[in-house]
Amino acid sequence: MSSNRSNDKTHTNTGTGTGTHSRTTPPPPLSLRPFRSADDAPLLRTWVTTPAELMTWAGPTFAWPLDDARLAAYAAEPDRHLWTAVTAVGDRPGEERPVGHASLLGTRLGRVLIAPTARGRGHGAAMVARVLDLAFGELALPEVGLGVWAHNTAALRIYERLGFRTVQVLADVEEVDGVRWSAHQMRLPAPGARHGHGHRRGRG
Repeated sequence: MSSNRSNDKTHTNTGTGTGTHSRTTPPPPLSLRPFRSADDAPLLRTWVTTPAELMTWAGPTFAWPLDDARLAAYAAEPDRHLWTAVTAVGDRPGEERPVGHASLLGTRLGRVLIAPTARGRGHGAAMVARVLDLAFGELALPEVGLGVWAHNTAALRIYERLGFRTVQVLADVEEVDGVRWSAHQMRLPAPGARHGHGHRRGRG
């Protein structure tokens, strides 16, 4: 979802319609596994179905239409960590349902997307929270930054509940279908840099 003048340097997204409405039951447990191009690239193409959705997800980095070859090159970028978020399928051991995608390049969180059929169930917040656990734990990053389109209010609320704060607003950085899009640049320091206050967990 970026104007992405340099990879993920401008924006990112949890996907249109991640949803923040009330639920009577909690979302199913969600975990992350490494991105597998052969399995997951075709799925991503079905989750991004219009040029506007592609801009929302990745900015102008990818040309429309999205194709598996470009996604494979994206997955092979040096120093980029990519994950697919999955949930269990009923009580069948070993079976999983992909519901989301996210990546980190350096300290930059980007390309965050929830499958259209999985939105409104809290998966956006759960997936980002697990990425933050890896970022501040296994990867020992000093901070995580991201960008999000200003009109993507559902994603903004998720990031704010997880502790991110806006450090800059980039006005009118892209034009899509005759409409100017602005972006929030957000930052979350590692827990140790926040005087012992851990990053907050929220449900999306």
